[in-house]
Amino acid sequence: MPLAAAAAAAACPTPIGLPRPSCRASAHPRRRHRFRLEASSSASTPAPAPATADEGPGAGPCPVVRFDMADFTVADRVSVGLHGRSDEMIFEATVRDPSSELYGSTVVLRQLTSSQAKRRGRRALEVLKKLARRQMMYHSYAMQVHGYVTPSKAMEEGDGPLVLVHGYHGSYSLRHWLQLSDWLPTLEATLALDEEQVRRVGDDSIGGPAVTRQLRLIRILMRDLLIGVNYLHSHGMAHTELRLENVHVSPVDKHVKVGILGNAVDFQDSDPSNSTVTSNNERRKMMIAFDMRCVGFIMAKMVLRELMDPSTFLKFKSFLNKGNDPSCLREFLVPVLSQNSPSGNIGLQMLDRNWGAGWNLLALLLATKSDKRISCIDALRHPFLCGPKWRISPTVNVLRWGLGSTAVRLAEDYIYGHPQRRRLAHFIELMEVLNPNSRTENWLHLLPGRWCLLYSTGKHIGLTFRQPIPRVLITDAFLTFAQAPEFVDPVLSLTSEIGFKIMPESDWPHDKSGTEGNLLVTTSARITSGRIYTNTEDMKGSRITPSSYLRGKWGKSSNMKQLPASLPAANINVDEDEVDVSMSCGSTLNVNSAGKVLQEVRTQTPPEMFDLSKIVCGTYIDSRLMILRGVNGSALLFIRSNHASRVGER
Repeated sequence: MPLAAAAAAAACPTPIGLPRPSCRASAHPRRRHRFRLEASSSASTPAPAPATADEGPGAGPCPVVRFDMADFTVADRVSVGLHGRSDEMIFEATVRDPSSELYGSTVVLRQLTSSQAKRRGRRALEVLKKLARRQMMYHSYAMQVHGYVTPSKAMEEGDGPLVLVHGYHGSYSLRHWLQLSDWLPTLEATLALDEEQVRRVGDDSIGGPAVTRQLRLIRILMRDLLIGVNYLHSHGMAHTELRLENVHVSPVDKHVKVGILGNAVDFQDSDPSNSTVTSNNERRKMMIAFDMRCVGFIMAKMVLRELMDPSTFLKFKSFLNKGNDPSCLREFLVPVLSQNSPSGNIGLQMLDRNWGAGWNLLALLLATKSDKRISCIDALRHPFLCGPKWRISPTVNVLRWGLGSTAVRLAEDYIYGHPQRRRLAHFIELMEVLNPNSRTENWLHLLPGRWCLLYSTGKHIGLTFRQPIPRVLITDAFLTFAQAPEFVDPVLSLTSEIGFKIMPESDWPHDKSGTEGNLLVTTSARITSGRIYTNTEDMKGSRITPSSYLRGKWGKSSNMKQLPASLPAANINVDEDEVDVSMSCGSTLNVNSAGKVLQEVRTQTPPEMFDLSKIVCGTYIDSRLMILRGVNGSALLFIRSNHASRVGER
């Protein structure tokens, strides 16, 4: 239908759904609407009343308003950021009724056609009435629903469409903002960031490097989002539909809006027969956990913009859906996201800041078990969302995470001078003191899996000064614990897997290609409870050689007046009678050459990785990191490995 006819129909005082011609539109972003009139019986109707507050149940202070189509001037275009479903048709309009408080403002008309869509619309109106007691919070953090277009008799009977009237908060959803090439300066300008604004996140400056600017902006957006979600949770409701398409940033009040709440769910079951205190508490925890997981996905996409690509995000979700612990996300994502950014990924840099606080918050939001997910209040207190000017008291878990993350970052530098080695040893010792899983049952639960060796406090022997023949490069060293069917707790099978390359002798410093090989050592080990002593006098009879355990900076780093005399540990008793050693190589080697390769592999790797009987005990373990101690007192730091991702990226 021509646009002029559609405008004339919109100017007519006939509400949508009345038995008079009504407008139905299908819109495409940034394209002109094509309107089509559907004729129905033309019974005479009285002139429509001006927009008034709803007088239905629960009205009172609730600002639900009934509108007529004559109250609007419908635009011929729709902004690209207005997200709609297949059973919704969206219009932008301007309120032209002088008696309305919204006179002259832009609103969105959302025409809901299917029964499910109309249910969402009615639910949005119910939520508005429920949240009316704190209208200021509702207006600040949710997309405000103003009311609906006056229904006809057919619509009241469920046959006609329902048209919601809700606020217009700019042309873009948060997804569209992040897809702009100049999204950072544009969004900063939209939020009008000044020193007063950045104080909301504990900062006192604007500008700076790109990493600092993005981190500041993400803190503002995430804090606003969490405040809005917490507002719903505190009123006994869960959003259940949090995603980038439903989140808008208002250029007027500079707040994040969390959608029209058409799918908001009450914590309390509506069926009285199923509504008990226990069931309602379980339902509440489940709904809150679902929302927090959605917030985690939003945060991941804001920080790591590569996840906006559907194929990359599919890998990300697949990693989580397979039951992998979110605390291992960094080890999984770094090789995936660093492929096309050799100079460094800004998102990874943001998450690595403040001792890896961003990875910790992401892991808490996406925790596999719903009861382990962080709440909105605790997330708002998390160090990642608090600027440098706010004094916060991190929990022991955050401190423990920070120690582990710093040790991993130091180990990744690979070039270990004396100061780095001393710092790494110190961090490892602090982690051992803060071990959260000291019981044998915890070790038996967390040990199974594949662990990648990151660092050893023992002696390091490389290639540069020795110039051995053959030139062997160690690629990876893994330790795998598994519960074999033939073994009974607490006995596990133990496999050491050392990957290596035999490089060409002529240009090996520059050419790291070569024949790949693998060394496997397999045995079994019994896990029992034990202790590791910190004083030399107490170590008599211990299998660990006395060393400078927990010395130096410990007194400055802890509030404890003195060191504990001993620490709990998990003894690892290896069966020395059942050890199987095998080596494979991509090229044919004679006995003499194979012996030299084996000797070189043993020289460059910690002795505990070849002779597993030299592993004495475990002193630290969590879902991400593990520390084992050798018979000579050296510590081996491991990180849990996702085998599929590492193999695919190498």
